[in-house]
Amino acid sequence: MKRTILFTILLLLVTAAQAQRIHAYVAAGATVSQVEGDELKGFKKWGGTAGVGAMVRLTENGRWKMSVEADFAQRGFRNNIKHPESYVTSITLNYIDIPVVFHFHDNKGGLEVGAGILYGRLVKQPHGTLEFPSTFVPDTSNMEFLKNDFAALLDLRFTIWRGLQLNLRFQYSIIPIKKDWEFYVYTTDEQISTNNPGETRIRDCRNISIGARLIYEFGTGDDNGIIGKRSRKKR
Repeated sequence: MKRTILFTILLLLVTAAQAQRIHAYVAAGATVSQVEGDELKGFKKWGGTAGVGAMVRLTENGRWKMSVEADFAQRGFRNNIKHPESYVTSITLNYIDIPVVFHFHDNKGGLEVGAGILYGRLVKQPHGTLEFPSTFVPDTSNMEFLKNDFAALLDLRFTIWRGLQLNLRFQYSIIPIKKDWEFYVYTTDEQISTNNPGETRIRDCRNISIGARLIYEFGTGDDNGIIGKRSRKKR
């Protein structure tokens, strides 16, 4: 099923790229992420991302656009510092992402600002290293994550040369990717020795990630020329 969906998206992107107002592009880069609610802090988990997309001009002058992509992206969380109220982990979550983004393009400066939504499908349950100290996280914790990730995103693109762009993207999960994760909190040695936590925290977890990519959009040189000529004629 997942292969069929991905194949259909790719076929649509390739077909759409042949239309006058639509351009195909490829993208690759890196992500740094964390999971909100895991009792750890900081963007420490690095991963990779790559994919294909189609950019649609919604207006004749090219100022307003919409993009659709099919991406592979890695997210997760990491902490290698041992202390009484933490755990050692480096967990990777692999997703197939389908973002839909609306963009405003500055034809003069080459800056493009966008916002949209993203659907991510977890293609593999988390893998990596995980060590629970019994004083903080129950050893019986279920480490399975929900398969669907819906996120809001902000997108910023700078034109470097012709169809080559630098892309920065921030995304935050709208719904939890893991529910009711239980954490124990011990504040005294007596609580630790008697295995009687002073507090139990229940957390819902969400992905937060920042990505940096290089994008190459095919066929933009011709369109930029057409847009420029039309702009000069109107003046």
